[in-house]
Amino acid sequence: QLQVVESGGGSVQPGGSLRLSCVGAEFSLRNYHVGWIRQVSGKEREGVACISDGDGDTYYGDSLNGRFTISRDDAQNSVSLQMNNLKPEDTGIYFCVADHLGGAWAMCNGARSYPYEVKGQGIQVIVSS
Repeated sequence: QLQVVESGGGSVQPGGSLRLSCVGAEFSLRNYHVGWIRQVSGKEREGVACISDGDGDTYYGDSLNGRFTISRDDAQNSVSLQMNNLKPEDTGIYFCVADHLGGAWAMCNGARSYPYEVKGQGIQVIVSS
């Protein structure tokens, strides 16, 4: 079973920043669409940001208002999520996901039920004063 390794989570005050990283463990992310989804307590799973392979097309969740940026570095076999101006409502478990099919829009827009080929174990983000 393919795995990804997530890092960069933690606790930050409102208005602060965090950078999440996702690395393919013993496989290349190059030919995968990759994204970040999150599970916030009491809410359905939500697509945060996704990036397609090849042209790097991106899709962001509606609630982000330009605060997050997803990028990929195929040479480093990694995808990063830069999160700025974090808010308490961003608190949750963030998962890195990857799939050959669908593309950025499908992976993020269908996060509630999308059957991702690869899904990380999740990393916690806490935004609190």
